[in-house]
Amino acid sequence: MTEFRSVAAATGQPQGPAFAVHGPQDVAAACAAAADAFDAYRATSLEARAMFLERIAEEILAIGDDLIEAAMTESGLPRPRLEGERGRTVGQLRLFADVVRKGAWQQLRIDPALPERQPLPRPDIRLRMIPLGPVAVFGASNFPLAFSTAGGDTASALAAGCPVVVKGHPAHPQTGALVAAAIARAVAASGLPAGVFSHLVGPSNDLGAALVQDPRVAAVGFTGSRSGGLALAKLAQARGVPIPVYAEMSSINPVLLLPEALKARGEALGTAFVASLTMGAGQFCTNPGLILAIEGEGLDAFTAAATSAVQAATAQTMLTPGICQAYASGVTALEGNAGVETLAKGQPGEGTQGGAALFRTGAAAFLSDKAMGHEVFGAASVVVVCKDEAELLAVLKGLEGQLTATLHLDAADEALAERLLPVLEVKAGRILANGWPTGVEVCHAMVHGGPFPATSDARTTSVGSMAIDRFLRPVSYQNLSANLLPPSLRDDAFGDGAPRLVDGVLTI
Repeated sequence: MTEFRSVAAATGQPQGPAFAVHGPQDVAAACAAAADAFDAYRATSLEARAMFLERIAEEILAIGDDLIEAAMTESGLPRPRLEGERGRTVGQLRLFADVVRKGAWQQLRIDPALPERQPLPRPDIRLRMIPLGPVAVFGASNFPLAFSTAGGDTASALAAGCPVVVKGHPAHPQTGALVAAAIARAVAASGLPAGVFSHLVGPSNDLGAALVQDPRVAAVGFTGSRSGGLALAKLAQARGVPIPVYAEMSSINPVLLLPEALKARGEALGTAFVASLTMGAGQFCTNPGLILAIEGEGLDAFTAAATSAVQAATAQTMLTPGICQAYASGVTALEGNAGVETLAKGQPGEGTQGGAALFRTGAAAFLSDKAMGHEVFGAASVVVVCKDEAELLAVLKGLEGQLTATLHLDAADEALAERLLPVLEVKAGRILANGWPTGVEVCHAMVHGGPFPATSDARTTSVGSMAIDRFLRPVSYQNLSANLLPPSLRDDAFGDGAPRLVDGVLTI
């Protein structure tokens, strides 16, 4: 295959212009350009790099409605959702521009020499974080803007000083091409080497494999399926020089409905839950795919309301025909499971539309069948009915790692919540109270990550300012003269405003 076309999500039919399929030679050329650009790009001043990120944001906004129209056609997502996602994409870039300017990400540390110390003197030791090198970024199917060509992985890697080679998601090549052109314009306008950013497209997994295996790539950012993430991680570890793969992969995001909250507002919780479940056809990595609760009248009210809301829910266009088929297969598997009761199914859809589905099972059955805890990517969820707190804890402890865990509680539930929190902390990257996990705030305190298989590295986040840390590594400088030290570590470097830890004391 030498070229391919995107597919309209609503019809499953090819549409739009043909795109050339990139191959191994293109991968090699992009990675070579990135490696050649690395030294010049990482040497840019904080202000120059921040202005570059802001210029990308401006160029994306300048595309105008053409970007929204392309993304609507290719993803099936509605205009308001995509306009909000464009705002998030631009906001991420501007957030990282601010992070770069303030300089705290460098983690500057200075331990001055102590020549008189006994029994041995201490040498002068200084530390800063430096970028890893060229980063391969894989676009996500469910966020054609915010987790793709100019998404969080790209923004954080560029903020760290790493050139980026994006493997665009084949489901939205038109959208990716528009954004890639915007980034290329920002690169040129900022006077940077063209290799700072490259964009590769093609429907084959071989393209991504070649990118991860290229020896010039120093790290990988990925959002997608567990199988895809694990395949890339395996390739990265099999290299002569293994590299980190930061993969966000699979999560069912348990929601715990505690007894007093259920008694007080079970019906309202049921309705709100389905609104979260069906948002975006359930195609969020933080979709509430599991409900955990102790049996009782409050749970009955929740279940009745949720059942009615699911039955009334209209089918929605899913991102791709393949995702729609996989979702239908997952729902069919739950329906055919002898330990699972089908509570409700939404309005039937046509073609690539997926309808909501709600199921119920008991704690014992759930614990005996690990398949019930696997992600069904779409608007499907399972209610697990527990007899008591002991069963609830047993289910929690048996769960895989998660992106989120949610507590719905009233004041009288806080003692129980306090007992549950130590378990939730080791199971999830983000713990919510009295909310729903869909909707990830881009801010400094956000963690969008979690224990395996939610991500491949629970120490990191792909959203928020801490995402920059994935693409940095520490270097210590011992007894170097002032002329040889990086400018940020010299004694007269306080003018740039970056905080420094001097002999253990934070100095700004």
